[in-house]
Amino acid sequence: MINHSDPLTIGEASFAPGSKGEVNLPIGSLIDYQAVSMNVQVRRGKREGPVLLLTAGIHGDELIGVEILRRLLKSKRLQSLRGSIVVVPVVCMPAFLARTRYLPDRRDLNRLFPGSPDGSLGGRLAATFTDEIVPNCDYAIDFHTGAVARPNLPQIRVSTGDEKSMALAKAFKPPVIMETGLRDGSLRNHFTRKGIPSLLYEAGEAFRLDSAPVKYGLRGVFSVMRHLNMLPPSRSKAEPKTKTVIASGTSWVRAPQGGLFTPFVDLGKAVTPGMKLGLVGDPFGRHETPVMSKMEGVVIGLNREATADEGDALFHVATFVNPEKVEAQILRSEVIMEEHTAPLK
Repeated sequence: MINHSDPLTIGEASFAPGSKGEVNLPIGSLIDYQAVSMNVQVRRGKREGPVLLLTAGIHGDELIGVEILRRLLKSKRLQSLRGSIVVVPVVCMPAFLARTRYLPDRRDLNRLFPGSPDGSLGGRLAATFTDEIVPNCDYAIDFHTGAVARPNLPQIRVSTGDEKSMALAKAFKPPVIMETGLRDGSLRNHFTRKGIPSLLYEAGEAFRLDSAPVKYGLRGVFSVMRHLNMLPPSRSKAEPKTKTVIASGTSWVRAPQGGLFTPFVDLGKAVTPGMKLGLVGDPFGRHETPVMSKMEGVVIGLNREATADEGDALFHVATFVNPEKVEAQILRSEVIMEEHTAPLK
C-alpha cells in the first residue's frame, strides 16, 4: 500500500494528505497543433487509507463512466474520505473530443498498454498513464459501456482466479459478475501484471446516459470504498441488499441468416435451449428465420440494430444453472435500485 504520509506526485504536481486538486499531463499534439493532455483529479483524505484509481473514457464514445466520475467528484461523501482517490474521467481525450471510440489513427487505446513514450500518439498516452498514474495506486476500477446500439446489463468483469479482485467485485454489488480472460494490451491486463486488484464495469451503451447504469456504477464505487474503509459505513437503516450472481461462462447467439432483426427478449431475461429469442426476416418478404437459443442462461448483452448479416452477434448470454431464479434476482435488484436512489438530474 502507498504510504499515506508521503506526497502523492503525478507529473509536476504533488498532493499532501488532506489536499485536493488536478494536474494536466502533456501527451502530444494533433494535426492542427492542438495540444493533447490528460486531466487527473486527486482527492486526498487527512486520514490513512489506500489509493483507489478510477478511470473512464478509454473509448471516447463511452460516456456512462464519465458521468459516474463527474458525480463522484461532486459528492459530499468525499468529505469523510480516508486514503486517496485518483480520478481520470477521460483517459482518451482525442477520441472523446472527436465523439468516436478510437484514436485518430483508428487504433484502440485499450490494446496499447503499457504503451511507449516514443510510439504513436496512443502509445505515448498509454505510457504517460502507466508511468505517472498507475504506480501511485493500490486498487483500480475502469468504466466501460457497450457499443452503439449494443447495450450491456450492468456487470463487473474480473480476471479468472484473482481472489482480491473478486472480493472487490462482490463489494461493488452489481447484478452480475463474470470471470473473464485478459486481452494483450488492455488496461486490466496491465493492472494484473502490476499486482493491482482491479474491476472492469460494463453497463449501458455508447453515447447514452441511461439511468440504471449510472446509478449502479456510482453506488458500486461508494460500496467498494466502504469495503476498503475509505468511507464510513452507510448511515441508512434500510441499506439496499441486492444479491449478486456469478456467471460460470458466457456465449454469443449469432444471426443464422441476414435480414431485418427483431428481438423477442431483453436484457436480464432468462433463456433456455430451444427458446425463440428473435426473428430475422427477409426484407423482400420471402421467408423468416427464427433465432434459437442453444444454451441456458441470462441475456447480459443485446444487439438493438434492426439489420443483421449472417453471423452477427445478437445476444450475449451468461451461463447460469437456474436462469429463472437469476432473472428474478436481477429484477429485484433493479427494483431496489429505483427505490433507494434519486432520479437523474
